[in-house]
Amino acid sequence: MTDRRLAVQAWESLFRAQHEVFEDIRSDFDGTDLTQAEYDVLLTVTRAPQMTARLRDVTGNMLISQPSVSRLVERMVTRGLLTKCADPEDGRGSLVTATENGAVVFRRIAASHGRSIAQRMARLDNDELAQLHALTAKLRGGA
Repeated sequence: MTDRRLAVQAWESLFRAQHEVFEDIRSDFDGTDLTQAEYDVLLTVTRAPQMTARLRDVTGNMLISQPSVSRLVERMVTRGLLTKCADPEDGRGSLVTATENGAVVFRRIAASHGRSIAQRMARLDNDELAQLHALTAKLRGGA
């Protein structure tokens, strides 16, 4: 049986670490062409085949509500970072695709952001990083 007190302590430590890391990397987006939320949308979209993802998959990867994601995507379409069309396999859904400009902007910021993350995570060695990855996947219900 899990020790309840230890479980709460571990949760609080994980929560505080996540919050502190987010605060550290938030500045990665200062003075760039993307907000952190826009970057997250493009991260999901550019990793998908043909840089096209279902809007519901984008929403599933975000930490904001579905209506907020929809408004964000519409603003990104207006800015020329994404296109949006009906999903031919789901009449109620939409597909979003990164434009060439959106992909270029994303890649430019991703290189810098990736270095920032790697620098922050360098406090852990490779074995610890692998263990952290496995533990967080387990907490999320992944294999």
